[in-house]
Amino acid sequence: MFQLCLLRSEQIEPLAEGVLQVLARVGVLCENEEMCRALREWGAEVDFAAQRVRFPRRQVEAFIEQLRREEAGRQPEWGTHFPPPSLPGIGTQVAQITHDFETGEQRNACTRDFITFTQLGAVLHPEKPVGHSLSLTDVPPVMEPLEAGLLLAEWAPIPGLPFICRADQADYLNEMGQLLGIDHWFTWGATCFAHPLRFDRDTAGKFVRRVREGASAGLTAMPVAGASTPITVEGFIVVSSAEQIATWIAGRALNPAVPLSGSIWAGTIDMKSGTVSYSAPDAMGYAFATVEFLRRWCGMRIAVGSGEYCAAKQPSLYTALEKAHKSMTVSAFTGQPASPGGGLLDEGRALSAVQLLLDREMAASTAYLAPQVDPTPERIGLDAILEVGIGLETNYLQTEHTLRLFRDSLWLPTLLDRTGWNGPSDEAAILQRTHAKVKELLAEYRKPEGREELLAAMRQVVEKARKKLLA
Repeated sequence: MFQLCLLRSEQIEPLAEGVLQVLARVGVLCENEEMCRALREWGAEVDFAAQRVRFPRRQVEAFIEQLRREEAGRQPEWGTHFPPPSLPGIGTQVAQITHDFETGEQRNACTRDFITFTQLGAVLHPEKPVGHSLSLTDVPPVMEPLEAGLLLAEWAPIPGLPFICRADQADYLNEMGQLLGIDHWFTWGATCFAHPLRFDRDTAGKFVRRVREGASAGLTAMPVAGASTPITVEGFIVVSSAEQIATWIAGRALNPAVPLSGSIWAGTIDMKSGTVSYSAPDAMGYAFATVEFLRRWCGMRIAVGSGEYCAAKQPSLYTALEKAHKSMTVSAFTGQPASPGGGLLDEGRALSAVQLLLDREMAASTAYLAPQVDPTPERIGLDAILEVGIGLETNYLQTEHTLRLFRDSLWLPTLLDRTGWNGPSDEAAILQRTHAKVKELLAEYRKPEGREELLAAMRQVVEKARKKLLA
């Protein structure tokens, strides 16, 4: 895929100078003593009382040079061909809110909603794990990953990995996973330090453990221009890049062999309403410029947040197209594969079953941009070509070749309408049809059997964790 550039060569040095100044003069707040000690050994200036870490210029320049050497000659993760996106399902969305299609309302996600989405995933993709789709707001936050894991073990044919937010949750989920016969039964998920430049306690604790265990070190950054960075794209690049580099330095200070990663989900503010968008054109431009700067200065390639995070609040064709537009724009400017979305609304806060099915159809349609060419005699259809000739007496619509192969060749959506948008009434009909399909799928669900003893043993682990974590 092509990759568009936004920066000129002469612009890299002043931006790099800004990053070096920020790291040396501002540094980061670090609420983790183990990380502070490791950074001091690395060469950082650490004020343990203030929990403040600053990075001397020479040390950072040497680190950047080391990154360049590591990345030199490494093949890009993304190739030159357009890979069809995988169909989204019920995975690790971890939305805090669920969208009720029948009322049009959004409400805090609860256990009942989690079970419903787990059932939907079990029918939608029975051959794949069903993941931690919602955050259970009706249980204590520190217990939420364990309660979610218990629900997955009870309701999902293939239980996916619970998402942990604190390091002290990991051992309990590992113990539950051993009962399932699964090693490391949790996902570290994203590393989301607070912006700007704050390594907050819980995230830092999880980061230290994951890095010590060899998981990749990188920041899933969600900075907002004008709120957690300067409003200008130049200031955004400097502060956001400083956060990424500080995270990489911390990772290598804790574990010199740890692989590095990262991503950025840039947001911008609507100055009229105060709302933040991660899919607005200026937000995407800020992200593209930042990842390009890091690639050209450090040699590091990080991803831009996918099409999933969009501003739309309700399930609709518009929402599906907004996600697809962002996804394809990200691909154009970075070369990374398209990822249209998996049912989330309202910048990732809400999950909608109706939108999930629409997003699946959009992902399936995007796959037609990468046709699987198979030049066999059957596919070429020379007999049909000779039969039609110059098309004065017949045409290809009348040939047996078309009748036999059109289903394998054309986009034949089951929910969307390929004739194009024809007004609000048609879209309302599509949404109702999609909602009916959700109910049809849920009616097919069958709960896994024979897990009673397993679930009883897992509940004992959860109770043990409850006594410890809530003490």
